[in-house]
Amino acid sequence: MDAILIIGTLLFWVFIVIGLKSWYDYRRQKQELTEHLKGIRDLQLVGLKKRDSSKVKLLKSLFKYADDFSALGQRINFFSEKHEVEDWLRKAGYPFDLTVERFQGVKMFFAIVGFGMGLVGILLGLPFSLFAVLFLPLIGYFGVILALKNKAKTRQDELRYDLPDFLDTVSVSLKAGVGLDQTLREVVKYFDGPLHEEFVRFNQEIELGVPREDAYRELLKRNDNAEFQTLIKSLIQGMKLGVPIATTFKIQADDMRTLRKELVKEKAAKASPKITLITTFVVAPTAIVMIAGLMIMNMFFGDSSFTDIFK
Repeated sequence: MDAILIIGTLLFWVFIVIGLKSWYDYRRQKQELTEHLKGIRDLQLVGLKKRDSSKVKLLKSLFKYADDFSALGQRINFFSEKHEVEDWLRKAGYPFDLTVERFQGVKMFFAIVGFGMGLVGILLGLPFSLFAVLFLPLIGYFGVILALKNKAKTRQDELRYDLPDFLDTVSVSLKAGVGLDQTLREVVKYFDGPLHEEFVRFNQEIELGVPREDAYRELLKRNDNAEFQTLIKSLIQGMKLGVPIATTFKIQADDMRTLRKELVKEKAAKASPKITLITTFVVAPTAIVMIAGLMIMNMFFGDSSFTDIFK
């Protein structure tokens, strides 16, 4: 009897361990599948209606060769940690079908290309070739990082520019009695760029059954534009408190137009000193040199023609 109890207890704990392991494997595979589906959605769903230009197709084909350097790039990740790259790619809209791994390979690919160009310069005896071997790989490495960050910033600026007109159109439709989801589906057809991409993705998530608040928070994660974040947070608050959405959209549109005017004035004010600097140190000295040179030539050569001076 004791033997049966011992065997039963051992079998019980064996099955418990097997069950826990199976549950752990299930959770891990579910997480991997979720991340995989999320990557497919990020890379493909947004770009269904986009037609790539010849330049984009060429870059996509070139970047595929960088996959061989992905492992090296993930080990050498100075100023490009995985979470940072993922954030940049998300805000840039995943340009050129880049993933985190492919981006890490691209930066190493261009660093190696820069090193190769420096070696070629040494073999050809070009001046400053030794400096090129040192600096060209750095330019290739950090140039890719800066290009991606600039792409993300440009995309956020485009989002800011189109947002007031989009909100006005949505507000008018909502006041006419059309539902929010139907309005967003119809209005985004008349807009291009990141605004179209973000709300198409938002509509797709709602259709797939994602809770509206979670879809709003995904919009916040993908975009760090201050005006856009203010709008989405207002929508979340309005959804919880029952504030009319049409009123929220109209107020946000007016505030964004005012802010956009202030930004234009700020950029104009910053441009004035730059223009003055160029005029003072480039245009004015050049004009003075030209005038002084003509005066000196006139003093020494009188009324002689330009061709007679060199005879």
